[in-house]
Amino acid sequence: CFCLFTFMPNFWEVTVVATESYLIFSLWGLIGLIFLFWVFKKDKKESFGRTSLVWLALLTMIFVSQFLWMRQEVQSNTLTIVKKISDFYQTDLKSLCGSGTEGENKHNIVQDHHNFINQELEIFSSQLVKHSIMIIVLVTIAMIFAVYSLMHARRREIEMQRIKAEEVSRSKSAFLSHMSHDIRTPMNAIIGFTDLSLTKQDINVVHDYLQKIKLSSNHLLSLINDVLEMSRIESGKVDIEPIPVSIPELLHNLSTIILGQMEAKQHSFDLNALNVRNENILCDKLRLNQILLNLLSNAIKYTPAGGVITFTVSQLGDAENGYAKYEFRVKDNGMGMTKEFAAKIFEAFEREQNSAVNKIQGTGLGMAITKHLVDLMGGEITVETEKDKGSEFILNFQFPILTDQSPIKKLPELKGMHVLVVDDEYGSCDAITSILTDMEVRSEWTMFGKEAILRNADAAKRGDPFKVCIIDWKMPDMSGIKVASEVIHTEAHPAVILVTAYDWMNIKEEAVEAGIKAFCNKPVFASELAAAFEVALNAEAEKQENVSEQESMDFSGKRVLLVDDIEVNREISTAMLEMKGILVEYACNGQEAVEKVQAAEPGYYDVVLMDVQMPIMDGYQATKAIRALPNKDLARVPIVAMTANAFDEDRQAALAAGMDGHVAKPIDVEKLFKMLKDIL
Repeated sequence: CFCLFTFMPNFWEVTVVATESYLIFSLWGLIGLIFLFWVFKKDKKESFGRTSLVWLALLTMIFVSQFLWMRQEVQSNTLTIVKKISDFYQTDLKSLCGSGTEGENKHNIVQDHHNFINQELEIFSSQLVKHSIMIIVLVTIAMIFAVYSLMHARRREIEMQRIKAEEVSRSKSAFLSHMSHDIRTPMNAIIGFTDLSLTKQDINVVHDYLQKIKLSSNHLLSLINDVLEMSRIESGKVDIEPIPVSIPELLHNLSTIILGQMEAKQHSFDLNALNVRNENILCDKLRLNQILLNLLSNAIKYTPAGGVITFTVSQLGDAENGYAKYEFRVKDNGMGMTKEFAAKIFEAFEREQNSAVNKIQGTGLGMAITKHLVDLMGGEITVETEKDKGSEFILNFQFPILTDQSPIKKLPELKGMHVLVVDDEYGSCDAITSILTDMEVRSEWTMFGKEAILRNADAAKRGDPFKVCIIDWKMPDMSGIKVASEVIHTEAHPAVILVTAYDWMNIKEEAVEAGIKAFCNKPVFASELAAAFEVALNAEAEKQENVSEQESMDFSGKRVLLVDDIEVNREISTAMLEMKGILVEYACNGQEAVEKVQAAEPGYYDVVLMDVQMPIMDGYQATKAIRALPNKDLARVPIVAMTANAFDEDRQAALAAGMDGHVAKPIDVEKLFKMLKDIL
């Protein structure tokens, strides 16, 4: 900069540089512009790159030099004209005024003076026009450059889209490669164990093979479902259907679904609910359940055996204007992710490439599906992760709350009651004591069973015994049932509420024998804890019952019309229905089904199981035809869609056609019989 300002002339001074120098600058800039254009045109491999900065610099150089050249030229011409006029006044006009020239000669001299000035002004005007043309040329060049820049920007955008499309194509190719492996793995198991089953006579061996075939089939179905779900999301066919949802019920059902996987890998599973004051909300229950299930399934999948998985739901602040904010956290201490992969985890077809992950089957679509569903529900999802340390996924939603929800029941006898909370997880202790504080209960907590026994004895000695102990079932130093047995058989004799994230029906008999009066599922919600207190304090432990629905189902003598055009499907469905004592008749298409219903007596068929895609007449048309029968008793026969059309819009289409229910293929036997029980 010092050299530039020291040795370079001041171009803004008019007399520093000759006019021709500015012209030379312009010519060199123009030559550079032409040369640069020629180089870029010949540079097919783009070795020199394509930057607008060089073009801008050259055009600026031309524009500035032309401007300075024009300014110099105008200044020079102006000085020349002024000098000529000045000389004229100093010589000719002076001599005219000082001499005794006649009037006619004076008139001629004045006329010459006017002519001279007009001539010089015309010359000056023509020069201005000439330079104005130069300005127009420069503006034209600038416009050309602007157009070129716009075209160049569009070209770069197209290029970026091409690169992105190539990346997506490569991702899909890698995805198909992985999918080929992931699909072939369960298919190999299905085919292999089927062949082995055909060669074995031992019923126990065959039963074991069939169990493995079922597991492999379910895994294959989950892979196909992921691919189809992603396709529907990308085509915009997924809609959100808000319905009233109980958060406690949703999470308890979710816990029931994944507990089997947790126990299989011996994971420690902890569920917590923090400050959830509005338990009933309005949201798409199916989609929210799918999102949470995806996150928990991933945590199980990518956490080695014996790991720790934590699920926490919390309400952020109080409800305002009928809405409340909720945060869901799923945390594990599993494999974790690199920062590079975490940045693109929500993109479709992405899977981290390392030896540990490659051994785990998956599509690379689960998190992309989750992200799309979260966006559709107006939420946000983020991830915090560290390689080999674990991951934590954080979901934030704002849901409408139900204004007619029942307030949490408050028991007057709880006010000021002394309660002990025993749980080896700090989060659970914090969540439960927070609920107790809202109930105006005095609480203490400990994370160890042995310490709980000591605290119970110490409180009794102080004359302030614990009236109720809330004890977790699974703790490292002592079983919750054993701790309960110890504290119950003391002088204070507190009531015990056993809390667990697992199925307490498996331990209910042992727990009741130990003197436990009430049970509460994790995560613990205020409404459920209040109900548990009521049971514990009133010694009504038998309020909590869980009767197996399968055992209570009796369909003996019921008659079903099975409508399906595929023989294999009819054979499988018939076998399942006959296991429950159901009489089965079948039709091969919709038209045949309508004819059979029309020819039967009212009440002959208890229910019609209707496929949708069939020749001659499909299931929707057949249902409408049956509903339109003149005999209203026949027209009211229950009809259930049993079809491979498994999406939500298919269920809506079935109901719109007049059907009473929808069961997706492959058939979930429990869901089928539960629906039949509800209908029959």
